[in-house]
Amino acid sequence: LFLVSFYWTHQVIKNTVHCTVAGTVGTWWFAPHEASSCCSSAVRDSWIRSVTTSFGSICFGSLIVAIIQATKEIVRQMREQDDGILLCCAECLIGCLEALAEYFNKWAFVYVGLYGYSFIDSGKNVMTLFKTRGWTTIITDNLVGSVLAMLSVGVGLITGLIGILLASMKGLGAEFAGGAFAVGFIVGLVLTSVLMSVVESATNTVIVCFAESPAEFEQNHPELSRAMRETWRQAWPVEFRY
Repeated sequence: LFLVSFYWTHQVIKNTVHCTVAGTVGTWWFAPHEASSCCSSAVRDSWIRSVTTSFGSICFGSLIVAIIQATKEIVRQMREQDDGILLCCAECLIGCLEALAEYFNKWAFVYVGLYGYSFIDSGKNVMTLFKTRGWTTIITDNLVGSVLAMLSVGVGLITGLIGILLASMKGLGAEFAGGAFAVGFIVGLVLTSVLMSVVESATNTVIVCFAESPAEFEQNHPELSRAMRETWRQAWPVEFRY
């Protein structure tokens, strides 16, 4: 129960930020004058919707992933005591379920943030949208999350090295170097991951909005729209038909 609570809280916070960013980007897409700065009403209104009317959907979708993650951790602890083939297969299967659930949530919560739909309806609508547009290959090729994860690890390594440098400047012994590196790495990794999650959420929202409402993008942001169309035609000449 404690594991479920821990993972659930983490997922709720993460997905609340995701929905807030999605709502803000959606406002910029359809009504740019309402999202002209980081302190605009779009940010405030999107956050209020995320913690009020859409909070139930966020909690429900987050609970699914949290249960899977807690189950995976229990199986992992069981493997430490008895590393049997059944437990190994179970952990692998649960890991696949976790990846699928997180992938589904990533796109479903974009619709939750944009339109305030329920979690189930959002998932169905966004997947139907991609299938109708023929964009299943495009979203499969989305490597933004992997690149941002690598960037977060890179920043973590740099801050870890800075920790070692500070420890040596303070005259601490070599026995403190490992601890200094670990603290610096964790702090850098966590803070960068939070910042990069905002970038990933914004990117996913742009993809959904571009699939659903390209005309509004052309009307409100003509230069960006033309640049995006040209780039996407070069990357996916068959799938992209705009």
